[in-house]
Amino acid sequence: MTEQLNVTPAGAPGPKATVLDIDDLEVTFATDSGDVKAVRGVSLDVRAGEVVAVVGESGSGKTVTAKTILGLLPETATSSGAVVINGHNVVTLSAAKLRELRGRDVAMVFQEPSTALNPVFTVGWQIAEGIRAHHDRQGRKIGRKEAKERAVEALRKVGIPDPEKRVDYYPHQFSGGQKQRVVIAAALALDPELIVADEPTTALDVTVQAEILELLRDLRDLYGTSIVLITHNMGVVADLADRVVVMYQGEVVEEAPVQTLFASPREDYTRRLLDAVPHLGRDSASEGASERLHQGEVLVRAEGLDITYPGRLGTPAFRAVQGVSFTVSAGEVFGLVGESGSGKTTIGRVIAGLNRATGGSLTVLGHEMVGFKERSFRPVRKDIGFVFQDPAASFNPQLTIGECVAEPLVVHTELGSVQVRRKVGELLESVQLPSSYAARYPHELSGGQRQRASLARALALRPKLLIADEPTSALDVSVQAKVLELFREIQAEFGFAALFISHDLAVVDQLSHWVGVLYKGRLVEQGIGTRVMGSPQDDYTKRLIASLPVPDPVEQAERRKAHRALLGL
Repeated sequence: MTEQLNVTPAGAPGPKATVLDIDDLEVTFATDSGDVKAVRGVSLDVRAGEVVAVVGESGSGKTVTAKTILGLLPETATSSGAVVINGHNVVTLSAAKLRELRGRDVAMVFQEPSTALNPVFTVGWQIAEGIRAHHDRQGRKIGRKEAKERAVEALRKVGIPDPEKRVDYYPHQFSGGQKQRVVIAAALALDPELIVADEPTTALDVTVQAEILELLRDLRDLYGTSIVLITHNMGVVADLADRVVVMYQGEVVEEAPVQTLFASPREDYTRRLLDAVPHLGRDSASEGASERLHQGEVLVRAEGLDITYPGRLGTPAFRAVQGVSFTVSAGEVFGLVGESGSGKTTIGRVIAGLNRATGGSLTVLGHEMVGFKERSFRPVRKDIGFVFQDPAASFNPQLTIGECVAEPLVVHTELGSVQVRRKVGELLESVQLPSSYAARYPHELSGGQRQRASLARALALRPKLLIADEPTSALDVSVQAKVLELFREIQAEFGFAALFISHDLAVVDQLSHWVGVLYKGRLVEQGIGTRVMGSPQDDYTKRLIASLPVPDPVEQAERRKAHRALLGL
């Protein structure tokens, strides 16, 4: 095991010290069905001022490894080996010693800031709570006033505007990106040498993600902070990491400097992981499609579409969509992109008749949706399929997969039970799931399998129009690649039109013939996918594309320079 050294100051000459040394770590979980070994003989180290990315699919052991660093494993877990921080082996530390270590020597940035922050306390109180739980470097107990001053300084360090005022704000008064900055501020409050960031940008839009990555880069460059980055986003890895550790089924299968790993990966698993990552501008669905676009029957036509949510309990009405116009023709995939709150999901729900349009005109399969009556629209519903973002939430957990997939057939057809079962089996096999999976419950399927079953349900009635709302955002890159390939094959086979809603530009580019860009409820740009992605006209579209990290460290470094120039930095 590496001997603990004194930390070299950021920018000082000489070898950099090791701030984290993991040696032969094993973690086992006790379950009703027996012991499950989640981490097997993992060894890695992190040096001062270094960003080490730990990557792998769900179940690879990366998050379990990260939680072990802070001693956050549940009581059902047992661990062996060593996790050494500043000379202390976390695996053998008492609860009291772990409490001293956390925050002062190592801190964690969790994946979802909304759940990491307590909604009933101000952010300043929550940051100060961690500060007051520790003594300072001189062994002094920190008082309330000094703790609040440090909280303000931590908020200032992470770029929260007007921190003296906003230290007294509650979490709901911040945007998603600002909440993640607050979580990072809480982690920085006691100046730890090491930060463990578990999927810190997964829930963020690409423009906000770019800001958080820039912040993490500044922490490394300006303060010499070491970072363990847990992620499955290879674009983020290319943008931020110095070194990459690849995990698979609880083991480290490859470790290399970031440029070496992307240029010449050694292991087959690493190559498959990189090959599965969608890359903007490669394998675009709209390549050469301009001549045959808008040739078929128009299934959806929006003209000056307005969608306003009425005010209630004294709050004013909110205009979510303003003056949007577009068409979706038979056989085409229309990709709708934009940040959270841009109105893209609202438009999808209105097309499906789940929300109400309030102005302009929206015609869906020949039916006007402004002021529509549910009774007259119900026959149209059988021609519309919907794939939701989270299949785990959209399936009834008390029904089998077969019963979930069969629901549209039961509601809209007069097929007998034997015919329904046969049809369900055919649908599951069409999305590359065994027909025997009909007897399983949603929790017995993986995320990718549930999303395939969700697609089978959406296709049950052979719809003319499919609405897919962020269908791959919760999936690992390799699973996402399989679902996207399946989507392309089925779309070509069935010939349905699709509205594909996503904030992932590379995914939209891979699937969509025509692309529309939404910003604050307005459609700021639309056109053939290769044109919109390759030579955007609107400033917002340019910023959106420039913010997207690509899975290539060399190319990403150039894109980062261009993005900073675009922002005038």
